[in-house]
Amino acid sequence: MGMGREKGVGSVGKVRSTNGGRGGGAHPPLEGEGRTAKGSPGWGDAASPQSWHGRHPLPARKSGPTSPLQGEVKNRPAACTKDALPGPALYRLMTWMSPAYPVGAFSYSGGLEWAVEAGDVHNADTLRGWLTTIIRDGSVFCDAAIFCSAHRAAACGDDQALAATAELAAAFIGSKERFLETTAQGQAFLQITQSAWATSALDRLVATWDGPLAYPVAVAAACAGHGIALIPALHAFLHGVISNLVSAGVRLIPLGQTDGQRVLAALEAPIAQTAERALATAIEDIGSATLRADIAGMRHETQYTRLFRS
Repeated sequence: MGMGREKGVGSVGKVRSTNGGRGGGAHPPLEGEGRTAKGSPGWGDAASPQSWHGRHPLPARKSGPTSPLQGEVKNRPAACTKDALPGPALYRLMTWMSPAYPVGAFSYSGGLEWAVEAGDVHNADTLRGWLTTIIRDGSVFCDAAIFCSAHRAAACGDDQALAATAELAAAFIGSKERFLETTAQGQAFLQITQSAWATSALDRLVATWDGPLAYPVAVAAACAGHGIALIPALHAFLHGVISNLVSAGVRLIPLGQTDGQRVLAALEAPIAQTAERALATAIEDIGSATLRADIAGMRHETQYTRLFRS
């Protein structure tokens, strides 16, 4: 596959500058949420960045295992304590990333349906290889980096940076159906979360950005607004995205449920590595190199028999 950056499609909205405020009926904040809104560490990450990444780069991270099975819990004792991510924060995060959260994720395959028809993906091993590639070098990595930028901007109350991230995310999508996939889920997530889990961060996002809303931006803003720190929020987001794609693969190939879980288990390390890369990647440096996956998303638009919307 060749190297290249994804190109945007369609037009995007205009940025408006305003500070906004917490709307009526807001869900009670978590302990520490106010500190997080001002840029201080949130639950689950004692070293959360205190400002937008573009202004204050992340400190160098120590090299070491990326999986708890390889010693991460031992090296980070706080990760296994009740204070790392309190019950209310964990409850909200699990709710939003659950397949039961009604954003319509089950109806999208990100071009995987065409890859199955074309023969690129035909068993558990080829599904794992396809997903590993888009996790490391494709749309999943780009979404992870966008998620980080949006979370940092929302956490420190930088509405201009948040709107700029939302604009880039909307312009950075490589095909019509991928655009539909991320913006339809983003809008659904925004509406449902504002209704059930209101936070001023989402109010400010709506006030400063009136264009199409990408899914990672909406989720990141909600997490930051509710005081859920970047690292656990990012890992949960990536797990949710990949779980949906694995589920699509199980239905399309088809695979047994056990094979699907084996694929998901094999993707644990690539997801952890991509999360680390995304945390250290400036928003202006994101890009992809998965041309076959981008072509799959485009070819799916004219595929004769389809189960999925992308």
